[in-house]
Amino acid sequence: MIYLEDLEVGQTTYFGSYEVTREEVIEFARKYDPQPFHLSDEAAAKTHFGRLAASGWHTCAMTMAVIARHVVATEQAGLGSPGIDDLRWLKPVFPGDTLHVSSRITDVRPSRSKPEIGSFRSATTVTNQDEVPVLTFTSIVLMRRRPGGPGER
Repeated sequence: MIYLEDLEVGQTTYFGSYEVTREEVIEFARKYDPQPFHLSDEAAAKTHFGRLAASGWHTCAMTMAVIARHVVATEQAGLGSPGIDDLRWLKPVFPGDTLHVSSRITDVRPSRSKPEIGSFRSATTVTNQDEVPVLTFTSIVLMRRRPGGPGER
C-alpha cells in the first residue's frame, strides 16, 4: 500500500495510455456535450478543428479512467479529491489519437486538522502520440497516512 509518507515532491508517475475511438467520441458527445463538431465530420470540417474532435470533458474522463486504473492497480491509500486547479485544454483530441497521462508531485503535506490523512498536489499532463500536450491541470488528492506513523491518534 502506498501512503502519504511514501510520496516526495518532484516524484513523477506515468499512469498509462488511452486510445481514442470515433465511436466513443460520438457516444460521449451525444450524452454530455452535443455540440456539432463533436458529433459530425461535416460540422467539424467547418470549424477550426477541421475534423471530428473529442469534447474537452471527454478528454478529462479518459484521463481519469487512466489515472483510476493505475491507482487501483498500485493499491494507493487515496481518499478522493476535493478538486482540480488550472484545467487547460491545449490542443484538440481526435479519434485515432493515443493519450499518455503523467504527473509530477509539487506539494505533500499532512492535514493540520485530521492527523490520519494528508494531501498532495500534482501537475498532470496529457500528451498525444506525438508528445504534444493536449491537457494540463493541477490535481489535489487526499491520502491516508501510514498506520502507526506520526499521524496516528
